[in-house]
Amino acid sequence: MKRVLIANRGEIALRIHRACKLLELETVAAYTKADKELLHLDLVDDQICVGQHSYINTAQLISAAQISGCDAIHPGYGFLSEDAAFATSVSNAGLIFIGPDALHISLMGDKIAARQSLADAGIPTLPGSSQAIADEAELRLIADRIGFPVMLKAAHGGGGMGIQLVEDETKLGDTFNALSRQAESLFGSSEIYLEKYLVDARHIEIQVFGDGLGSVVYFGARDCSVQRRHQKLLEETPPPGISATDVDALSRHCCEVLGFMNYASAGTLEFLYADGQFYFIEMNTRIQVEHPITESLCGIDLVGMQLELAAGCLPPLEQLSINAKGHALECRINAEDGDYKPTPGQILDLRFPGGPGVRVDSHLYEGYSVPHQYDSLVAKIITLGSDRDDAIKRMICALNEFSVRGISTNIDLHKKVLSDEAFRAGHHHTGLLSGG
Repeated sequence: MKRVLIANRGEIALRIHRACKLLELETVAAYTKADKELLHLDLVDDQICVGQHSYINTAQLISAAQISGCDAIHPGYGFLSEDAAFATSVSNAGLIFIGPDALHISLMGDKIAARQSLADAGIPTLPGSSQAIADEAELRLIADRIGFPVMLKAAHGGGGMGIQLVEDETKLGDTFNALSRQAESLFGSSEIYLEKYLVDARHIEIQVFGDGLGSVVYFGARDCSVQRRHQKLLEETPPPGISATDVDALSRHCCEVLGFMNYASAGTLEFLYADGQFYFIEMNTRIQVEHPITESLCGIDLVGMQLELAAGCLPPLEQLSINAKGHALECRINAEDGDYKPTPGQILDLRFPGGPGVRVDSHLYEGYSVPHQYDSLVAKIITLGSDRDDAIKRMICALNEFSVRGISTNIDLHKKVLSDEAFRAGHHHTGLLSGG
C-alpha cells in the first residue's frame, strides 16, 4: 500500500492525511466543488474533484482512486464509512478498503442483527423486540410487555438519527408510522425495532481494535453522555464513577466475541449504563469522531493503526502493552448559534488554544468559508490532565483561549456544561441538556 485516497472532508480528512505522512504514504484528496477551500487540499500529494457536493457516490470515488493511482481508500467517519456495499465495491475493484471486513460492517449496520448476535454471545442488551416490528399490533404488544417509556429505532440508522422516544401509548402508533417513513427515506429501510428507554442513563462506549486473525484488544471506555438530540457534544475517558474492574470485564468479553468473528480494524461498542449494569445498543465499525481522547490517554495512533493493518505491517496486538494514564476530555466545536442553527460563513479571525495537554483537530483557517452543505463540526478541542479535575481545568482554559470571528459557535454551551454541578461531580446522564 503506497497511495491512499481520502474519501472524506474536514478535520478527519486532515487527520487521515497526517497519519499517512507519518507512515510515508502518499495521499490524494477527494473533494467536491463546495469544498474547494479545504485545508488539506494544499497538503496532499494530489487532489481530485468527485462532484458538486456529494461524498457518497461509490462509482465516482472508486474511479477517482483508480485515475489518481491509489491502491487504497480511507472512508473516515460518516458518509460511506459504514456502507458494506461500498467496502465490497472497493475490494472488488482491486483496492484496499481501510476498515473492517464488509461482512462485519453489514452485520453491525443492521442494529437488530447486531443486538441479537451479541445477546447470543452473552452481552447484556435492553428489553425489547428481537426482530423488526411487523405492525402496530405487535408494536403495542411489545411496548405493553416491557412498559413505557420506550425508544423506537431505525434498524439501519446511525449518527443519532432515526431514534424517537415514546413516553406513553397515546403517540405510539403515530410515532412508529412517522419513523418508518423517515427511516425509508434516510436509510433505505423502513424496519423499526423497540427498546426499553432508561431514564437517567449514561452513554458508555468501548474502543476496540482487531487484527482480523482473532486478536482483539481494547483501549478503555469513553463517557459520551453529554448529548443534544442524541448527538454527542462532549466526551471523556475514563468514565467517572464507574468501576474500572467492571469496564475491564465487559471489554474482555466484547474482545472475546469479536475475536471469534476475526474482527479487523477499529470499532466501538456502545452501551447504556444504569443502576450498575451495562446494556449493549450498537457497534460502530469505523473510526469515531471522539477517537482523539483515547489516543491521548493511551499514547496511541488509532488512524495510524488502521493504515498499518491495511498495509500488512501492524505490530502484534498485546493487551498488556496498553497503558492508559490520566484523564482526557473532548469538546466538539460546532458552527451554530444559541438555537443550534448552523452558522456557515467566512472565518475572519481565528485563534486556537495551546499549551501542555491541549490538542486541536480542525480544518479551520482565516479566510476559510464554512459551507452550509455539511455537518456543522469545525473543530475538536482535546485536553489531557493528570486526573479529571486537571483535564477540566485545561479545557476551560482552552475554551477561553479559543477565539473565532465570522461564525457563531457552541463554545459557551461547553463552558456551561463544564461548570454544571452534576457534570463536575460525575453524576450527569444523557438528559443533562434539555432535549438531550
